[in-house]
Amino acid sequence: MSAEKRELPLAVEAAAVPPRTKPSNYPEPFYSRMLKREKRALGDQFGLKNFGVNLTRLRPGGESALLHRHSKQDEFVYIIEGQPTLITDVGEIELTPGMCAGFPAAGVAHQLVNRTDRDVVYLEIGDRSPGDTGTYPADDIEARLGADGRWLFTRKDGTPY
Repeated sequence: MSAEKRELPLAVEAAAVPPRTKPSNYPEPFYSRMLKREKRALGDQFGLKNFGVNLTRLRPGGESALLHRHSKQDEFVYIIEGQPTLITDVGEIELTPGMCAGFPAAGVAHQLVNRTDRDVVYLEIGDRSPGDTGTYPADDIEARLGADGRWLFTRKDGTPY
């Protein structure tokens, strides 16, 4: 492909990528829990379709997501700065810069929480498997990835939000 036909960049400064304008796709009462989270969709800058990469910042008291697991999606996080707590349905562990964690599809439910007084910055990587669903053991919510790539949320009894 010639340089004049390429519209996507070859490289970017990650911190210069604008943050997502909407902090979460969750409906209330869960949306407001994500207000201390800022994601920069790095993979989208390059037109990546098979997986996503986010540079995420959690301010003190912030959560990466609700405690969740995916049916088909694998996820991976790499801590750049700060000390988040990795919460799972089998225990907790404090993470430090340079540590990473991976979550195979249908594995343990997980989330990161910033219990410190300093920001946490990490990379999160996940695939975009069609037909994925999300389950949330601690909250009355379920998610299904629609054909358009958007998450559809219901209560556990199936009623929509």
